[in-house]
Amino acid sequence: AALLPRPARGLTDRLYCGRRVCYEVLGVSRQASKAEIARAYRQLARQYHPDRYRGEPAGGEGSGAQAAHEKFLLIAAAYETLKDEETRKDYDYMLDHPEEYYRHYYHYYSRRLAPKVDVTIVILVTVCAISVFQFFSWWSSYNEAINYLASVPKYRIQATEIARQQGLLNKTKEKGKNRRSKEEIREEEEEIIKDIIKNKIDIKGGYQKPKIYDILLFQILLAPFYWCKYIVWYCWWIYCFTIKGQEYGVEEKLYIIRRYMKMSQSQFDSLEDHQKETFLERQLWIRENYEVYKREQEEELKKKMAMDPRWKRYRRWMKNEGPGRLTFIDD
Repeated sequence: AALLPRPARGLTDRLYCGRRVCYEVLGVSRQASKAEIARAYRQLARQYHPDRYRGEPAGGEGSGAQAAHEKFLLIAAAYETLKDEETRKDYDYMLDHPEEYYRHYYHYYSRRLAPKVDVTIVILVTVCAISVFQFFSWWSSYNEAINYLASVPKYRIQATEIARQQGLLNKTKEKGKNRRSKEEIREEEEEIIKDIIKNKIDIKGGYQKPKIYDILLFQILLAPFYWCKYIVWYCWWIYCFTIKGQEYGVEEKLYIIRRYMKMSQSQFDSLEDHQKETFLERQLWIRENYEVYKREQEEELKKKMAMDPRWKRYRRWMKNEGPGRLTFIDD
């Protein structure tokens, strides 16, 4: 029924000024300027505003405070329609083409329900908020990694030895007027050890040191540059290895292996060097070799799971008890 043509009904109660013409409500012509419309609105608003009404007859619409209030709402609706150029243009089009009911209905409610705040500003503020949260979250993860490494004896002993060789720990134990408490000396030594760990250990993966251009805001701003860079790189790849038939280099082989493994660059960089050497020795950039390697890894994982006592207990529980049964077994 909604798709059937609707007969032209002209002015509608639910749109703009209803059955009344907005120009007639304000007492102006269709050629009236903004200043004339505003002047007519101010005069009528002073006359029919509920705060100014003191019981005098409200005019042609009846008498009483209720009639004055309704008249004032109609005047306000007419002014809201005609004061904006875009809304006035839609209203004039409706007066000239009353048969296009659905078009008028859509334009009227799309403007009324449109957000008052610019969507661009909302998106920008949201991206900035996410970027700030992202940056400080990364810093928190990085500091957690440093604190953990500082508590591991292996790294702590090495960092302490480097600090002694550089004479950094001797400066903390000064005498005389500059003498400090043991707690202050311990805190300063801890900071020195953490600084050495930060400089000597290259942390990769999810706990690496955050970089400002890795946050969402800079990624969006640099997206055109990355796209152009990728297109240039892809054309170079096609030209060198598809058209000219050159052999892959080490970086290209590792790139193909990483793509087969479906790992991100940071995940692949976090792997040990001997693992990457194993990948190259087994020529995993060749698809057939990688499929063999993948099956071997899956079989090895199955064997480890079969030998793991926790998985044995889980399989035994699934066989004997199973999910969804009432049991008092703790294990």
